[in-house]
Amino acid sequence: MDNVQDKLAIALPWAGGRLELRNPVLAASGTFGYGVEYMPYGDLARLGAFVTKGISLRPMPGNPLPRVAETPCGLLNSIGLQNCGVERFISECLTCLPDEGVRIIANIYAHNLEEFAELAGILGAEPKLAALEVNISCPNVEAGGVLFGQDPKSAGQVTAAVKKRSGALPVIVKLTPNVTDIAEIARACADSGADMISCVNTLSALAVDVRSRKPLLGKGIGGLSGTAIKPVALRCVWQAARAVSIPVIGIGGINTAEDILEFILVGAWAVQIGTANFSGPDLIFRLPDELAARMDELGIASLESFRGSLQMNI
Repeated sequence: MDNVQDKLAIALPWAGGRLELRNPVLAASGTFGYGVEYMPYGDLARLGAFVTKGISLRPMPGNPLPRVAETPCGLLNSIGLQNCGVERFISECLTCLPDEGVRIIANIYAHNLEEFAELAGILGAEPKLAALEVNISCPNVEAGGVLFGQDPKSAGQVTAAVKKRSGALPVIVKLTPNVTDIAEIARACADSGADMISCVNTLSALAVDVRSRKPLLGKGIGGLSGTAIKPVALRCVWQAARAVSIPVIGIGGINTAEDILEFILVGAWAVQIGTANFSGPDLIFRLPDELAARMDELGIASLESFRGSLQMNI
């Protein structure tokens, strides 16, 4: 355990210092609940960190059923960001988690700048949190419903609003792949104060039933995740890492130690495991050991020396 930790420990630089993690294996938002749900399957302290499901100012009921549908090599969901709201998250969820040894990153979302700022102000004062992750894949109701993450100006504005109120916590901005140029969005966030970037969120997608002539999801269009999106995610991480000087965290279709190394190869500092948590709730707790073993097999001396070493013929 100690040897693995020594080999995998990372420190992500940001304006306020360094976010030190036991390893680069993080649990992704929306797939790990509030952390408590996965405690029967492993020790949360073995992870680099886990990201909570999205938290809003007030409780959200979520979208109509059905909310989840399997697709070839992937999962389609339209949960609707159901959550208990920030007050219950602090009073009920955070209190159930260990006080030491577990890195907790709170994922937040809102539909206007004022709510984002208010959330950041509330959670920025929580001593149990290690960072905030900002979901900008939600609609800006004051701009006609366009997603914050699809417009560089809006992405920069929400980043600045959160950063201003986040206190001593680093701010990670989670990017959507549903854009023409993800590098442009990444730069807008970095220029507005983001300390780190995580990418990608789910791809907008649709699945239908020819017998009923209806969508498989209650709301129709949903978000595609899982193995099917890994090539898209790798491309987005590579482009974002080349566009900004702040750390990038890779997300999308990661199931194995080899997958993790692929993301680090294209420039990621760390990764988040998402859909794989559903099919194997203990998988994420095994991945750090498997990652260290795979590094030994491939002769990779350190993650730092391997990071961003892709030899692209362009």
